[in-house]
Amino acid sequence: MYYAAMATVFSRPRTPAAKCLHLARLHQIVTRGELVEATGLSQPTITRAVNALIGAGLVHERTDLTRSQGRGRPTIPLELTNNAALHAGIAVGTSTTYIGLFDSRGRTIRDADVPTPVAELSESDFIEHVMAGLNRLTAGLDRPLASVGVTTSGRVTDDGIVDAPNLGWHGVDFAGRLRYQFSVPVVVSAAVPAILGSEIQSSDLPTGTDTSDTMALFADDSIGAAVADELGVAQVDLPAGARDLTTAAVLGDRWSTLSEAAAAPEARELLDARARDLGHLTVELVERHSPATVVLAGSAFIDDPAAPKLFAATVRHRAPEIQLRLIPTHREVVRAIARAVALDPLLREPLKVLAASQGV
Repeated sequence: MYYAAMATVFSRPRTPAAKCLHLARLHQIVTRGELVEATGLSQPTITRAVNALIGAGLVHERTDLTRSQGRGRPTIPLELTNNAALHAGIAVGTSTTYIGLFDSRGRTIRDADVPTPVAELSESDFIEHVMAGLNRLTAGLDRPLASVGVTTSGRVTDDGIVDAPNLGWHGVDFAGRLRYQFSVPVVVSAAVPAILGSEIQSSDLPTGTDTSDTMALFADDSIGAAVADELGVAQVDLPAGARDLTTAAVLGDRWSTLSEAAAAPEARELLDARARDLGHLTVELVERHSPATVVLAGSAFIDDPAAPKLFAATVRHRAPEIQLRLIPTHREVVRAIARAVALDPLLREPLKVLAASQGV
C-alpha cells in the first residue's frame, strides 16, 4: 500500500519571460545574446520577453555597461530592478511558524518566528495567528504584497487543501483563507517539494541532455519525499510503513526530543535501526525514480549525530553511485522553503503576478 502521489506548484520556467527572469536572477548581469544562447529561443522571442519584463518593472537596461562590438548595435546588458513588490513565504511548524518577506531577487526584507503551538490552537485560530503575523511584518512598508506562499507537512491538493496528520489537520483550506484576506495569488505546497523548488530556483535551465534528476527526503515529525526532473517537482509515493519512521513514532513517550534520545544510551538501538531503515527506504525510492542526487533534511539527520553515517553506509551498500547531500540546519531548511514558495508564483508567471500587484 502506498500514499497517493501529489502534484505540487513548482515547475521549471516555461514561458519566455519566466526563462529570461530566471537567468537574470541567477547571473545578475546578462545580455540578450546570452539569453538566446541559454534558452534556445529566437532573438525576436527574447526581445519581446525582455521588453515585457522591462515594461513590468522587473528588468532594466544597464546603459552604463554598454559594450560596442564594431559594426551593428552595441550590447546593452540587463539587470533585475529593485522592484517594490514583496513576496511572503510562510513555513508552518508545530510550535513556531516562520514568515519571511522577500523581494524579487530573493533577498529577505523582514522575517519573524510566530508562536503557533498546534496542539493548543484550532485550525481557524492557527490561520488567524499566521495572518496576524504577516500583517505585522508588512506594517509600515510602503510596498505592495504580490504573492503569498505556504509550506506545510503532510499532503496538499492542487487547490491548497491540506491534510497533515502530525498537525491534526484534515481538509484545511489554507489557500482560500489567505486569498480572501490578502487578495493576491496564493500557493500552498508540502514542505519536501519546496526543498527541491529552492534547488530549481538556484540552478541553470536544464539542457536537452540533462537527465540528472534530484530527490529530496525529509524525516522529522513527518516524513516525505519528492523528485525534481526536467519539468519540475512532484511529491512521490511512500510505503505505508514509512509512517513508523517519524520522530514521534520512534520516540513514543519515552523522550521529549530527538536530541534528548540521542544522548541516552538506551535509545541507541532504536535510533540506529531508524537510520538504517531510512537508508533502505531511500534505496527503494532511488530504484523506483532513478535520481542522481538525494538531498536530505530533517531532525532525523541533524539531531542524531550518529544517524548520517549509518544512513549513508546503508544507501551506498546497495546504491554506491548515488550522491548524498545534507542540509545541515533546520533554520537553513525553513528559510529555503519559505523563500522558494514565496517566489514560486512570480517565477512561473512573472508578468501576471506583477500586473496583479499593480492593479493592472
